[in-house]
Amino acid sequence: MKETEAKVGRNAGISPAPINLRIYSPNVLTLTLVDLPGLTKVPVGDQPRDIERQIREMVLKQISKPNAIILAVTGANTDLANSDGLKLAREVDPEGQRTIGVLTKVDLMDEGTDVVDILAGRIIPLRLGYVPVVNRGQRDIDNKKAITAALENEKNFFENHKAYRNKSSYCGTPYLARKLNLILMMHIKQTLPDIKARISASLQKYATELQGLGDSMLGNSANIVLNIITEFSNEWRTVLDGNNTELSSVELSGGARISFVFHELYANGVKAVDPFDQVKDIDIRTILYNSSGSSPALFVGTTAFELIVKQQIKRLEEPSLKCVSLVYDELVRILSQLLGKQFFRRYPQLKEKFHAVVISFFKKAMDPANKLVRDLVAMETCYINTGHPDFLNGHRAMAIVNERQTAAKPVQVDPKTGKPLTPAQAAATPQRAASPSFDGATDANGGFFGSFFASKNKKKMAAMDAPPPTLKASGTLSERESVEVEVISKFSEIPIRNRC
Repeated sequence: MKETEAKVGRNAGISPAPINLRIYSPNVLTLTLVDLPGLTKVPVGDQPRDIERQIREMVLKQISKPNAIILAVTGANTDLANSDGLKLAREVDPEGQRTIGVLTKVDLMDEGTDVVDILAGRIIPLRLGYVPVVNRGQRDIDNKKAITAALENEKNFFENHKAYRNKSSYCGTPYLARKLNLILMMHIKQTLPDIKARISASLQKYATELQGLGDSMLGNSANIVLNIITEFSNEWRTVLDGNNTELSSVELSGGARISFVFHELYANGVKAVDPFDQVKDIDIRTILYNSSGSSPALFVGTTAFELIVKQQIKRLEEPSLKCVSLVYDELVRILSQLLGKQFFRRYPQLKEKFHAVVISFFKKAMDPANKLVRDLVAMETCYINTGHPDFLNGHRAMAIVNERQTAAKPVQVDPKTGKPLTPAQAAATPQRAASPSFDGATDANGGFFGSFFASKNKKKMAAMDAPPPTLKASGTLSERESVEVEVISKFSEIPIRNRC
């Protein structure tokens, strides 16, 4: 009573907070009883306006549990069909498998009336039946009547009543306690397999979760964070260097994907830059004419040459910046894989902080990386190294032209004898030959520069797309080497070179 008044006051207030009371005695059975408030409809005292809804929700929360046994208490001197307790019990236990009817105030019934029909199940049947009891009245409580005396009066009432004397052993509070204990045991026996299964499943679930969290980490929080940072750094270095013990034989991962970006995607993007897909022969002629001024030029002017070459070098900036972006994406991919490790699962907030800090560092490093790429391209644009051994100067270009012209020139024979003519005889024989171009084909536009800047195999600009999520190595090493040799040999024919 004191606990109730301390929680809800002395003016009939209610609260869903439970009050736990343990009673130890050799004279009582092992039972757990939950005393719920009566179903009030009109608020009184300090009760709120929605007292009916609050009590109903409180009662349903307790009796909806499948392991609970419902005691539907109803006064015997009222109509059983109007019992609110039985009505709520029917909502959660329509079959009556775990509902017991308790009939109180049996001693207050009118003369000549009894609850025999209810006990026989002829009114509202319940599978667990009904038990009539006689409790202490308010006057007995005020007079502090002992529980033992109240039980003795109850026993005498049922044994001396003409309607209950033959069934007195099935009436009263002691029988209700024994019956509840027996029902509780049978109910536990029925639900025990399901309880054991749920306990086993929960144990397995939490054991797996505990195992996934890893070994215990002793020490203060600063040491734990420092250890995780060190382990993360070691894992990052291992993944980039390819020293991971869990190497995949199915797909490329870690540093191998970054190497693929550099040596495959970026190399293809640079090689796909065709210097003649935007600069046409007519454009080259126009620049040459403009650079020569009023006098026709005999050789290619330096100003015209550098203007054309610098425009093409500037085009290497786009695939280079795209390469930086692809490497950034691969680093973010590696970060996501590392954050999925076990030592991050137990610290979700630290995992989010790691992700935010590393991504911020990557984004901060993107600006100087892009600036470096632009500066490198700008430096190559400022100075054209025509003294490089790979540069195709005028003498070498003329030598290649003469060699191809000689190889493409047909051998003349004497129509009478069928023997090849000597160079002097061939020179004396008039022939009309097409002007050979730099690659052995006739220049449709004519002129030396048109053939000099002709390209044998035009290439379209290849898009540097991001690598797929699952990347596999394809082709043998010898095949790639042969392709690289062929590409290098073809690019060596282009007179516009810029290697430092």
